[in-house]
Amino acid sequence: MRLSSIFKTTIDMVAEDHVIMMDSFLEDLMVKLYLRNPCELKKISGQTIETRRSSLFSDNASTEFTELDNKRSIDAMLLCFDEQFAGDRVFALMTGLRDMLWASYNQKKKFYFYDKLEPQPLHDSARNIEILIWRLNHRLDTNGNVFLLTNEAGSTPPNLSFERLFGKMIALQDFLATVIADRTNRTFVTVSRRAASAAFIPIGL
Repeated sequence: MRLSSIFKTTIDMVAEDHVIMMDSFLEDLMVKLYLRNPCELKKISGQTIETRRSSLFSDNASTEFTELDNKRSIDAMLLCFDEQFAGDRVFALMTGLRDMLWASYNQKKKFYFYDKLEPQPLHDSARNIEILIWRLNHRLDTNGNVFLLTNEAGSTPPNLSFERLFGKMIALQDFLATVIADRTNRTFVTVSRRAASAAFIPIGL
């Protein structure tokens, strides 16, 4: 047994497994988005799916990028839906989404009994993913096109793999929010919001 394990509760270990699983989902999402939108990868010379993945998920990954004007979290995500943005929309979206989710974990991947996760940011980040799904499917540019291709409902059979992956991410965040709320005897505020008109909820930054 490692000495560090003495300072962990079962919930701490659950949270660590949760973060690992979420990063795996995010990596899968990044790859799928690039395969579905290969033109985005070509916008920045010399980039491949692997170099992009390393930029976000390696041990020394950055949280700010000059190509995104050092925007983070929701601000980086919003670049994806900005018609004036000429850069890689997949990278902007994934940079912002990962940073937003990491903010809900207090920017940590290891947890000990003295760490204090809060259920509200976890819950709110799940609602942000729901808003993101709606925008990806319904926000159009001036030519009437979505900013990034995801699901393909008109295909035979329908390709809904993006929807399933996003659903897993939402469920994971909601699960951890409930676990932390039960552990700390705290509640989180649930507000009915229409994704079509809702703004992203600020998370921890």
